[in-house]
Amino acid sequence: MKYKRFPLGPLLTNSYLLWEAGGAAFLVDPAGELSEVRSFLSKNELSLKEILLTHGHFDHVGGLEEALSITGGSAYVSSGDAFLVKNPDAGVRAWMGSDFTGTDKLLFLQDGDRLSVGTMDIKVIATPGHTPGCVCYLVTDGADQLLLSGDTLFASSIGRTDLPGGDSGLLEKSLLRLAQLPDTLPVLPGHGPETTIGAEQRENPFWPTRERYI
Repeated sequence: MKYKRFPLGPLLTNSYLLWEAGGAAFLVDPAGELSEVRSFLSKNELSLKEILLTHGHFDHVGGLEEALSITGGSAYVSSGDAFLVKNPDAGVRAWMGSDFTGTDKLLFLQDGDRLSVGTMDIKVIATPGHTPGCVCYLVTDGADQLLLSGDTLFASSIGRTDLPGGDSGLLEKSLLRLAQLPDTLPVLPGHGPETTIGAEQRENPFWPTRERYI
């Protein structure tokens, strides 16, 4: 399994392209205009099979319509965040501006669902808090494994909870759930640099303590 990060859109959101040895690929959070992604797919003879969303905020879906035009299919999103993708004004688009007008071309995910793209297995982990339907994706391909954390977890920070639908208590519980994953697991967040689960448990000033929930 290989991957490439594309910072896209007005907030330079991290969009990730992941692919396996056979050339099957999927795109996570198409945040803006996708010419660079299109060029990379063509140059490396990759076939884009699926579009996955970690949540429905406008800065993660700005290039969704273009992405769907490539696959000719639908995008995967948690059922809890479908309303944000169908109607961007339900989120924060009106505050910051966006050309994305919403789409109904959606397939809905629940906690524990699994998808496959080529040899890659993708497990859905529900992590509500930043939005009601935030999810992370645990991707496994042979011995390779990584977590796509969206806006749930960043290097030395976490997702904000003061936007519509945010819930700080739920986010803390979601982070404690991620704490069960291996310390060495690479984390690819929606903004900023990569990190690991262990590094965030040791160094993230916003990481919750388990004692609060015992």
